[in-house]
Amino acid sequence: MNRHSPTESVTLRAADAELTIAPQDGCRLTSLLTRGTELLRQGEQYGSFVMAPWCGRTDHGRFRNGGEVFQLPVTNREHALHGTARNGGWRTNQVDDRSAAFTFDLTDPWPWDGRVTQLVELAEDGGGLTLTLGVETRGDSFPAQAGWHPWFRRNLDNGGQDVRIDFAPEWQEERGADQLPTGNRIDPRPGPWDDCFGMPDGVDVTLDWPDELRLHIASRAEWAVIYDQQPEAVCVEPQSGPPNGLNTLPRFVTPIEPLEVSTTWTWQHAG
Repeated sequence: MNRHSPTESVTLRAADAELTIAPQDGCRLTSLLTRGTELLRQGEQYGSFVMAPWCGRTDHGRFRNGGEVFQLPVTNREHALHGTARNGGWRTNQVDDRSAAFTFDLTDPWPWDGRVTQLVELAEDGGGLTLTLGVETRGDSFPAQAGWHPWFRRNLDNGGQDVRIDFAPEWQEERGADQLPTGNRIDPRPGPWDDCFGMPDGVDVTLDWPDELRLHIASRAEWAVIYDQQPEAVCVEPQSGPPNGLNTLPRFVTPIEPLEVSTTWTWQHAG
């Protein structure tokens, strides 16, 4: 096991892949290199960040647990966005050449004491990675969500074409004027997207940079938000429930049943 301070950046390597994680910056994946090509958009708000203990927008920051209404800080004009774990400092618990484990304590403004764990593992052949999140309580049960928000580069700057997104969801969550799902499930529509899609057999999305690289994103989670309205990057966000899910589809974390979700990314170069 390599020695790291609890907060310094961690770099994992396997074959021709190199992955850097910044626990001090929300346990964000700040770089994913394969054969020297960077796959993630660079910048302090980009890379790939954890969404927990909720994903996407929560309606005006308010949600109900039983008979009690809780208020979260509004961080996106009118809604609470993407959870608290992305902004906090995480602790590095264990590191070896190809894997690392990190933890984040849930505290105020989240109403309950709990912990989020992220396990990051590079495949031995350097052709993929697996991310696993766990959300657990230290006391009372609470509703929660978990997922990831990766920003993949639209163009890899190797003289090739822009990325193409290939997926076949069963439905699309209709999005209202307030940017939240209305509760109606509609037939999937063509992009551009900032939308949540349902995949009851698990998230299954392929990003294809023609004649360069194909990246497959899989998860047993049943929802993914696809965002492609930015010229520099696209997002494929596997998550345990839809946006505003604390209100519409809560998944309860109990002392005997944590929330667990994982995603695997695999890639292949064209040549």
